[in-house]
Amino acid sequence: MKEKVKEVLDQIRPSLQADGGDVKLVEVTEDGVVKLELQGACAGCPMSQMTLKMGIEKNLKKFIPEVKEVQSV
Repeated sequence: MKEKVKEVLDQIRPSLQADGGDVKLVEVTEDGVVKLELQGACAGCPMSQMTLKMGIEKNLKKFIPEVKEVQSV
């Protein structure tokens, strides 16, 4: 599942980079929790939680039904 997550993140990454941010995959747990580190402009952005939940988590769940949650670390 980790490879699938990487593929979806690679599709999302250009949008984040356009705003000066990025995302790093930290861990994918066996129970479907994806742990990410927001980097660059995303790390301090007040909208980062919305980006995480409504953007990244929504896309991961859409393409990988096994994903249960996305967490920022």
